[in-house]
Amino acid sequence: MSNKPAPAAAAAAAAVPAAAPVPAPAGGKAGLSAWLPTIATVVLAPVATWAAVEFVVLPRFQRKLAAPVTESAGGHEAPAADSHGGHGAPAGKEKGGPNYEFTNVVVNLAGTMGTRYLKTSFIVTGPDAGIKGIFESQKPRLTDVTLNVLSSLSLADLEEPGAKNILREKLVSAYNQALGKKVAEQVYFSDFVVQ
Repeated sequence: MSNKPAPAAAAAAAAVPAAAPVPAPAGGKAGLSAWLPTIATVVLAPVATWAAVEFVVLPRFQRKLAAPVTESAGGHEAPAADSHGGHGAPAGKEKGGPNYEFTNVVVNLAGTMGTRYLKTSFIVTGPDAGIKGIFESQKPRLTDVTLNVLSSLSLADLEEPGAKNILREKLVSAYNQALGKKVAEQVYFSDFVVQ
């Protein structure tokens, strides 16, 4: 036997083309274009998030905090403007007309032997621009009226549906009765905690 390949095998080997080498990308541009979407995502995602928070979320949140307090259909109060601290601190003119603010009023609830209390802040609005002056001049009397109305409430009173609306009516009625004329129109709660 000879070591020469058979003529048919040699012809078949010559018919199969040799694998051509794959050319390398010139200057690595193909590699960079493959990574471009990933680089853009890593760089642009934090920038887009910052822009959305800065120009969309924060302005909406600030507007909501500055909005006047109103009760929604779900029974939750919307946030109020910043409180000024102390019982009966004047609030000046906020959105919604002239008003006076009572902040951080704390009373023991009736029938709890001093173990449960109500802490609340609220704004009293009226039709007259002089409500602020009237409430400031009658501050001791109106603070006493406020404490009497709130401390007459029991825990069961506050757990009933519509309790805040009833309390609003009681406060408005008590203020107008104490002043001898219609000065108060509405009460808006900005804080209402029972503990």
